[in-house]
Amino acid sequence: MTAPAFDAARARADFPILATEVRGKPLTYLDNAATGQKPQVLIDAVERYYRAENSNIHRGVHYLSEQATDAYEAARAKVAQFIGIADQDEIIFTRGTTESINLVAHGFIETVFQAGDEILISHMEHHANIVPWQIAAEKTGAILKVVPVDDRGVLDMAAFEQMLSAKTKLVAITHISNALGTINPVEEIIEKAHAIDVPVLIDGAQSTPHMAVDVAALGCDFFVFSGHKVFGPTGIGVLWGKREWLERFPPYQSGGDMIEKVDFDGTTYKGIPGKFEAGTPHIEGVVGLAVAIDYLMGLDRKGALLHEAALLKAATEQLSAIDGLRIIGTSPHKASVISFLINDIHPHDIGTFLDADGVAIRAGHHCTQPLLKRFGVPATARASFAFYNDFDDVDRLVKAVQKMQKFFG
Repeated sequence: MTAPAFDAARARADFPILATEVRGKPLTYLDNAATGQKPQVLIDAVERYYRAENSNIHRGVHYLSEQATDAYEAARAKVAQFIGIADQDEIIFTRGTTESINLVAHGFIETVFQAGDEILISHMEHHANIVPWQIAAEKTGAILKVVPVDDRGVLDMAAFEQMLSAKTKLVAITHISNALGTINPVEEIIEKAHAIDVPVLIDGAQSTPHMAVDVAALGCDFFVFSGHKVFGPTGIGVLWGKREWLERFPPYQSGGDMIEKVDFDGTTYKGIPGKFEAGTPHIEGVVGLAVAIDYLMGLDRKGALLHEAALLKAATEQLSAIDGLRIIGTSPHKASVISFLINDIHPHDIGTFLDADGVAIRAGHHCTQPLLKRFGVPATARASFAFYNDFDDVDRLVKAVQKMQKFFG
């Protein structure tokens, strides 16, 4: 017996923006690695929040405040369920993956890093998982070390094992490369790091939209992701950290709602998670994130992943047949991301040309300048698929690239 094919058409109908026409042509949205589109249920939920529940949380005793507070804390429980965590107090709401990583970096600066300590990242990291550690190294005298990748964009695990040592105080690694689509062997990385008591942070910004993630099973110490990548609102993100680490860290920001008592002689702080959520939070973003997660959890996620893999395979095969086209990132274990170049056409020109046919891709360095420098290119064109894309999207992408190739000769 074979499972029924994933119903991309049914999923597509849930996202109103996908019915958009661009210059009289259907929108072919292939920029999902940058941000996911939003289902109607999310749009309705955010509108409903502002119409019926809008109030500040935690401080009020009136009806609206209680409703908003209940929705906010229910969302924390939903996020914990989404990533397989039992203790919802370990879930910290932030503005996104970037702030989540910065919060952890601040904690390590204040409580762990000393001169000569080593921080281990990979060559394929997003700038958000490079710059905070550079700053941490500058402030503490720690040393940032970078695990190389091979010509396919695969992490050099032999080099990782050699670089991992008693001096290593943290491994911070992306689960899936946003520029290449490479899926890293994070289970193996965590196991080897933990064998010598080194904590691990996993950047899940690109993995959470594509696959079910069980953080407890992974066994990492920190896991971060962004709401807008999982088809939720922008400006909201998640940091999960083990309780012992979060309790050890000092507050990242200070102000209202993160305190137990304030006096001019001193202040006492809340425990987690409140200690890290100063001020009025992005309440509607949290409410919307819970709805987006509910939507994702209601999908056949295994079927969606297989569907995306089929799209990736079809697009890779057809694009590879085009003369002069070079794919950057050919790992045998990839998510549905294709970075490519064609002849000497600038990626921005590729993106502009494809946009004329309604095909939305990303062009640039994808916040991975060191990685693209490793491949000898300043930028690429990047097509990235989600479960609501279909084979018509693949066809329109390929035909637009073929048309561009003929135009530029």
